[in-house]
Amino acid sequence: MPSIDDQEDSTVPVGLPPVIDAHVHIFPRSIFSAIWKWFDENAWHIRYQLTSSQIFKFLLARGVKHIIALQYAHKPGIARQLNTYMSEKCGEFNHRVTGMATVFPGEDNAEEILQKGFDSGLKGLKLHAHVQCFDMNSDTMNRLYECCQKNKKPILMHVGREPKSSAYNCDPYQLCSAEKLERILKDFPDLRICVPHLGFDGVTAYRKLIEEYDNLWLDTTMAITDYFPLEEKIVIGNYRSDRIMYGSDFPNIPYAWDRELKVLKAEKISHDAKEKILYQNAADFFDLSLRAQLP
Repeated sequence: MPSIDDQEDSTVPVGLPPVIDAHVHIFPRSIFSAIWKWFDENAWHIRYQLTSSQIFKFLLARGVKHIIALQYAHKPGIARQLNTYMSEKCGEFNHRVTGMATVFPGEDNAEEILQKGFDSGLKGLKLHAHVQCFDMNSDTMNRLYECCQKNKKPILMHVGREPKSSAYNCDPYQLCSAEKLERILKDFPDLRICVPHLGFDGVTAYRKLIEEYDNLWLDTTMAITDYFPLEEKIVIGNYRSDRIMYGSDFPNIPYAWDRELKVLKAEKISHDAKEKILYQNAADFFDLSLRAQLP
């Protein structure tokens, strides 16, 4: 996929409501280096090759009010260290960053690892089916859902089928579908679930699911930037505005950090809908006490 040398501005676009970026990746430096290499070989060149602290400083200095930080364990045995790293990094930024826990589905003591992450202050669970190759309807996953539901913590789960790569160790088209997710929505009605990228490439199916299920959210990450080829143009105004969250996928993007914010500013939707998409829905989903702090 190409890199795009588009112009970036130094602040959040003027006229937008306060912004929570609900989809930002951090990793220890060694893992980031491996990710950059993987993307160069299999996806696109990552424009912003920064350390975790630099990522937070970059976005906060440009006017992002709050950041949701994500990691995923790509193999068994590293989730504990990643969760500790996440807690420590978020603690450096005075409550302006909220961290999500991770675990490798099926590894020994997975529920205990996740519970310890929650006990340390992490606000939910992040998983990626393409990387971690899990069946979302398995007994292993059910135990993780139960842990999240018991602790009243949400889960952000990449279970859309794209972007697909032959470099993955499994086929996302076999593992991922809106139908599989719907079983979870029915079986765990008190579990808040977010599917990133608007469920790309099943955007129509996932849009229909948020109309029916109040425990499902979607985030916009990379899906509205006119980067991936889509069969139909995504019109945010056709979505349920109280179930969509803005996310950038920063720093793992091939274009300007504010490209998606400029798209949202140009969308012909009400200011109230933009407030929901840009911060209110994330504050609700991640149970953040931010509204009193935001103008």
